[in-house]
Amino acid sequence: MDDDVVKRVFQEGGRDYFQQQPSTSSSSSSILQSLPLHVSFDHGYYLLVKSIQELREKKEGIVTVGIGGPSGSGKSSLAEKVASVIGCTVVSMENYRDGFDEGNDLGSIDFDMLVRNLEDLTKGEDTLIPVFDYQQKKRVGSKTIKSASSGVVIVDGTYALHAKLRSLLDIRVAVVGGVHFSLLSKVQYDIGDSCSLDYLIDSIFPMFRKHIEPDLHHAQIRINNSFVSSFREAIYKLKCRSEAAEEHFAYAFQGNEAQIDNFIEMYLRPPSASEEARINDWIKVRQSGIRYYLSLGDQRIVDKNFIIRPKAEFEVGRMTLGGLLALGYAVVVSYKRASKSVDNGNVSLSLETIDTLGETFMVLRGTNRKTVGTEALKMGISEPWITKSYLELILERKGVPRLNTPPLLPNTSLTTSQDRMIAAPRPIRVPPNLVTRLEDLSQPWTRSPTKSKMEPIVATWHFISSDPPQADSSTIDPSSFRDTVKLAPMPDSYDLDRGLLLAVQAIQALLENKGFPVIVGIGGPSGSGKTSLAHKMANIVGCEVVSLESYYKSEQVKDFKYDDFSSLDLSLLSKNIDDIRNGQRTKVPIFDLETGVQSGFKELEVSEDCGVIIFEGVYALHPDIRKSLDLWIAVVGGVHSHLISRVQRDKSRVGCFMSQNEIMMTVFPMFQQFIEPHLVHAHLKIRNDFDPVLSPESSLFVLKSNKQVAYQDILKILDPAKFCSSVQNFIDIYLKLPGLPTNGQLTEGDCIRVRICEGRFALLIREPIREGNFIIQPKVDFDISISTVAGLLNLGYQAVAYIEASAFIYQDGKILIEVDHLQDAPNPYLQIKGVDKDAVAAAGSMLKLDGSYTTKSYLQIVLERLPASGRGSGGIHTQQAARLQELVEFIQSQGSSSASESSPIREVSPVEGVIEDMQSRIRRLERWHTINTVLWTFLMSALVGYSLYQRKRQ
Repeated sequence: MDDDVVKRVFQEGGRDYFQQQPSTSSSSSSILQSLPLHVSFDHGYYLLVKSIQELREKKEGIVTVGIGGPSGSGKSSLAEKVASVIGCTVVSMENYRDGFDEGNDLGSIDFDMLVRNLEDLTKGEDTLIPVFDYQQKKRVGSKTIKSASSGVVIVDGTYALHAKLRSLLDIRVAVVGGVHFSLLSKVQYDIGDSCSLDYLIDSIFPMFRKHIEPDLHHAQIRINNSFVSSFREAIYKLKCRSEAAEEHFAYAFQGNEAQIDNFIEMYLRPPSASEEARINDWIKVRQSGIRYYLSLGDQRIVDKNFIIRPKAEFEVGRMTLGGLLALGYAVVVSYKRASKSVDNGNVSLSLETIDTLGETFMVLRGTNRKTVGTEALKMGISEPWITKSYLELILERKGVPRLNTPPLLPNTSLTTSQDRMIAAPRPIRVPPNLVTRLEDLSQPWTRSPTKSKMEPIVATWHFISSDPPQADSSTIDPSSFRDTVKLAPMPDSYDLDRGLLLAVQAIQALLENKGFPVIVGIGGPSGSGKTSLAHKMANIVGCEVVSLESYYKSEQVKDFKYDDFSSLDLSLLSKNIDDIRNGQRTKVPIFDLETGVQSGFKELEVSEDCGVIIFEGVYALHPDIRKSLDLWIAVVGGVHSHLISRVQRDKSRVGCFMSQNEIMMTVFPMFQQFIEPHLVHAHLKIRNDFDPVLSPESSLFVLKSNKQVAYQDILKILDPAKFCSSVQNFIDIYLKLPGLPTNGQLTEGDCIRVRICEGRFALLIREPIREGNFIIQPKVDFDISISTVAGLLNLGYQAVAYIEASAFIYQDGKILIEVDHLQDAPNPYLQIKGVDKDAVAAAGSMLKLDGSYTTKSYLQIVLERLPASGRGSGGIHTQQAARLQELVEFIQSQGSSSASESSPIREVSPVEGVIEDMQSRIRRLERWHTINTVLWTFLMSALVGYSLYQRKRQ
């Protein structure tokens, strides 16, 4: 459901199932038709970008987009993400308030001015839009939007799909979910079944059903945003009291302008909460001028000196606060916070004064834990660090306010998890990505919380004790206590964001109850997101990650047996784990995927300062491994499930329908038999629905050119202190299902690309987005097993294209420059990659590449250059067809072998000549690269020395 959906939306249209009669107020200028069902945030972002691109080609003038939905649903986030790719103008309806503090009241929006602004832009005229100051609660001026530079204009606001605007909008997008659904679920959980969902909606979102929801049904793209808060991009904070706060502040970021903010922060206690209720169950509301921001509970992690918080904040209307109070929530703590802050690009430094405490605190914030710690040392800011929140400090001083009325009595007596061990649920299955029938929707998509009842905001880990050995207490080994206390598994599975939080909390609970070391295992199928989760956990708790791939046996790796348990050196792994458990230093292997052998060892030691180690890999939860681990985490989904969905889509398009189970058994033959049985025993089960191919959160901006660039020019734009280089060789093969409709020419969108690089197989399922000169692609690779590629071939996919190339890679941590030498291509292609679009564009300008960019894939480039006389039946050069066939036969022979340990006698395959040739070419390229670097260094040194000599003579 990618480009074909966009084409169907434009060409065929669809029904709006929620409208009985066509509306006369719907957009007359729009050529988009409504999608019948809602999609995820990532998928909606992708569809919106593709729709804007196609619409720009079909109509003259600007493209107007309206993104509407309730407060806190994620409208502004979507608009910002699309603008970062398209480079368009975003007009916030918040600036069209008439100055009265009426929250989300429809009457406070100046629709007449907004309509005039949009009409000016559609006529090709420049226009002035208002600017509203939320602190002063009034308009403070205006700014000009030039029609010539605004190819796309996005109107973002609660009422962006209102009837007064719809006729001026080309694309209408509705976003629901986010904090809107989460708050409904939270209130349902707090209050119980005494109030209907409609009553709760009318109480806390009083304008929604009457003035907002009816407009959302006119949307062509409907998005259900399940994202609420995430520690994937966490904020790291160091907080302290300081006598010399102003001195630090003045010295820290000289030349940077300070920002002044004033907030009122309130905490609401649920109506049925007991006196001892945890503050995590309270709702936090922060007021800044006329804006209100909500967070469900005190969502944070404290690790050593750091306070770690989610990055996202969620705005709600003023009437939402009044609705919560009317439902029985009570403001138990309220205080004013005055903030003065400066930012140097890496971290921000704030002085925050809390009126209730009568104290000023210094807070250092940043997105990188090490950077925040380093900056604190540079500034001379030292302990004692404060890890308690302002709420905790206030409660310590004044105590918890008493309730006016006694709490409601619970219906059932409380029980603890210590009484019995929670049974492990059934194996995790990957749910279908799409709802195919309207009847499958249990409730309207606009006001259905993700769950009818919500679990507590922060679940609690519990321990179960087995009977300790009977012995005299004086002779009991303290380490034996560790073996008698085990973590009780969570009964449900969780999404990636909630799972990350629970995983860190489990580690902290183990450290507190059992002490260090804590050894964690993260298992799951290839491409499920294990490695990503492991490194995000490690960033938060500050520990090491060890990949089980480091324990591959060399003879197995030569056969590409990456998902075979016998490929692991289990004896070495067991020794390393035992050493760590006994507090001893140990040497873990370093595996060179390029040569297929272990290249050395690195020393690891856990201590009280860093008492955690994470092992991640497909078989991390195998019984022979997990028995020595303290925390077992299973991850499923990711590319694993997206590949299954892609195969299902391709098969259905050629008239062949296959179940998920049939596809999984063929494409992931090891999973159900050898991997899944171990995952059900995990303490924490995570289903990864995150799609990094579609998501704007994982985008790399790429500029590609075949203009010749000198090596010394590349060195000039990279940071010499962080410069590193490498050489890679890769082969791309493209797999296509016969019978799939095409436009007459083979494209990336018709194929599944498999890249063989450094002895690994990586998968690309979808085409990247192309916008202007940029290619926007995911910044992660998806490693798969050779058996998965063989499974695709067994399902009927055919190898239709083959590309071989060598790549020289230069990078400094911010910018990566890759020079690709395609086989038989006269000139190399240079790619500049980075997560910062402006930095990538600046690097291209410094290399004088402007005007030479191409967004074509290497597949397009190769096919365009190939003369018709040299093509084979598969659309590739006849000389390469034979090598491709050998490679396919090799994949099929290795991938179809059983999961049992390989025979010591291996048959020599003809394709091994190809692999060995690749490896020898890499070695030659590395030697050339080394010689080239030495020569350039010698030449530059000679030039500098000669220059200095001439200066002395003068």
